[in-house]
Amino acid sequence: MAAGKLIKGEINLSITWTATQTQRLNELDAAESELERRFISTEDREQAYQKLEKQIVADHRRRLNEIQQTCSRPAICRLENILVDVLVKQGFVQVTTPIIMSRGLLTKMSIDAAHPLQSQIFWLDKNTCLRPMLAPHLYYVLVDLLRLWDRPVRIFEIGPCFRKESQGSLHSSEFTMLNLVEMGLPIEGREERIRQLGSLISKAAGIKDFEFEVVKSEVYGDTIDIVAGSDRNEIASSAMGPHPLDRPWKINDTWVGIGFGLERLLMAAENTKNLAKMGRSLTYLNGIRLNI
Repeated sequence: MAAGKLIKGEINLSITWTATQTQRLNELDAAESELERRFISTEDREQAYQKLEKQIVADHRRRLNEIQQTCSRPAICRLENILVDVLVKQGFVQVTTPIIMSRGLLTKMSIDAAHPLQSQIFWLDKNTCLRPMLAPHLYYVLVDLLRLWDRPVRIFEIGPCFRKESQGSLHSSEFTMLNLVEMGLPIEGREERIRQLGSLISKAAGIKDFEFEVVKSEVYGDTIDIVAGSDRNEIASSAMGPHPLDRPWKINDTWVGIGFGLERLLMAAENTKNLAKMGRSLTYLNGIRLNI
C-alpha cells in the first residue's frame, strides 16, 4: 500500500486546531487530551471548538462566582501561609528583606559584568536593582544572626524576585521565591537534611510525585534540585556549605539552603503547564482567565 493511502473503512483524522484556537485553549487551561484532538474536516473542528470553549468558559465563570461568594484568596497566598506555618513549626524564623538590592551584594555572589545572570537583572540605576534572588540579603542578615544566636540558626524568606526571563510557559519576569537556610549542622548530614526539608515543603504544597537530582548551577556550581510531574520541571534548587561564596561574608559554618519557586510548586500541584496564571497577574484571578 502506498504511504498515506487509507485502508477502506479508515477515517482520516488529519486536521488539528488552528494556531489561534490552540492559543486560546491553552489560555483557558484546556486538558491535554483536548489539545491533541484531530478532526475529519474543518467544519467538524469549528463545531468542536465552539462547544469546547463554551464548556470551559462556563466552568471558569462558575469558579469565579465561587470566589466572590466565599471571599477566597489566591492559591499563591494560601500556599505562602501554609509554608510559613510548616517552617515555623520546624524552628525556622521568618525574615523580610528589601526588594531593592545593591550591586555590591551581587558582586559578593560572584555576579559581575561577565556573569550570565547579569543580562537578566532589572537595574534601577548603576548601583541598585530589583533583586533577582533572595540569597544575598539572607547572607547579609546571617552575618549578624550567627554572631547573636546559638546554632543551629534557621531562617527563611518568601518574597518577589525579578529577572528578564524568556516568556515561555515556565518563566516569568516576576516570581515568588521561598529561600530557607539552616546553619550549624554536622557536615556529614547535609544531603540528608536537604532531602528532609525538600520533601517537607513539596508535600506541604500538595506535590506527591517529585525526585531529587544533581545539576549544574550558574551561581552555586553543583546543586541538588527537585523536579516534579510528568515533565520533570524544576521546582526547587538546593546547595550546601561551607561554599566558596561564603568567603566574602566570612562565614565558616556548615549549612544547607533550598530555594523554591512558589508558582512552580502550584504548577506541579495542579498539574498545569501555565506558570503565568499562578502568580501576580492582570489576566488571571486565582488561576482563572478573566477575558471570558
